[in-house]
Amino acid sequence: MGKTLSVFGAALLSVGLMAGPAAAELDTLNLKVVGTWGNLSNWKVNEGPFWNETMPEKSGGKITADAVPQTDVGIKGFEVMRMLKIGVFDVAHGVVGYIAGEDPVVEGIDIAGVAQSWEDVRGSAEAYWPIMEKQFEETYGAKLLAVYPFPSQMLWCNAEVNSVEDLTGKKVRVYTTSMGDLVEGLGGTSVTIAFAEVVPALEKKVVDCGITGTMPAYQAKWYQVATHAFPLRVGYSMSFAAMNLGTWNRMSDETKAFVEKMMEEYNESAWKNMIAEDEMGIICNTGQGGTCTVGEPGNMKLVELSDADTAARKKALEEVVLKRWAERCVEKAGESCIDDWNATVGKITGVTAPKP
Repeated sequence: MGKTLSVFGAALLSVGLMAGPAAAELDTLNLKVVGTWGNLSNWKVNEGPFWNETMPEKSGGKITADAVPQTDVGIKGFEVMRMLKIGVFDVAHGVVGYIAGEDPVVEGIDIAGVAQSWEDVRGSAEAYWPIMEKQFEETYGAKLLAVYPFPSQMLWCNAEVNSVEDLTGKKVRVYTTSMGDLVEGLGGTSVTIAFAEVVPALEKKVVDCGITGTMPAYQAKWYQVATHAFPLRVGYSMSFAAMNLGTWNRMSDETKAFVEKMMEEYNESAWKNMIAEDEMGIICNTGQGGTCTVGEPGNMKLVELSDADTAARKKALEEVVLKRWAERCVEKAGESCIDDWNATVGKITGVTAPKP
């Protein structure tokens, strides 16, 4: 009995000795972190809890953060990577679409109208990771840590939009270049409006429709001013987490390995959470298909897509969206940009980008 306890105690001591140095070898860091929008789930469920609770707890208090959403510090999505590059932040979370205007290579992860399933978008993210990683390092002086989605992006209209044909002449709020290309390819007019300004724009008919994710539309109360939910799968608002390369290079190898492991866990959790929210966003905006578990449901009409709608999306994608993106990408990075995309995202989604 005593021998058993002695062996058991020795085992515990051994585990403790192994765990102790590992914690001791972590650098002591207080990171300046900026997240996405404070009123949306990626901050509330993923980014905020990770930096303010999970990372300090798992690191034994060695790695802490001053983490705030971009909405709290008054910066816009396109400014995030510029501020990360010059060291205003150590870590930045952002949406690819907001930097896509100046970087078509990064834009390749979430070209509007390409991925039409969660399987395709997850596979595309994994396949395109090495290209994204290289681009973040060379262009932004940043270490890519995670690539994850928002709920799927679709159209929300304060107008009778029951088919793609009804988009002809309609003004549609977009926030990425390729979204604008898709809208124009479908006969609409693209309008760039900040997320916070969409509700009054819809209400005053400055725009007829807006594009955002299923749950973000509910959380921002678009259902109060929009009447039709048009589920044309536009994209997934792919997002990223990246660290300033100077901050990364100053960390010990043990700390780098720990941060990478933690970010892998973060990434898995973020994907799981956003996929779960996707369907609930539809339910909450329309009051159809189930019970809204996060508040009072809206009463929007959920339009059913027809085969003609799907065919129109594919035609616009092939004839407008991919052609324009390919021109931008070749001008920025040469023809290898198209080859890389076709071998990764294109292969997974069954789509081919043409060379200009």
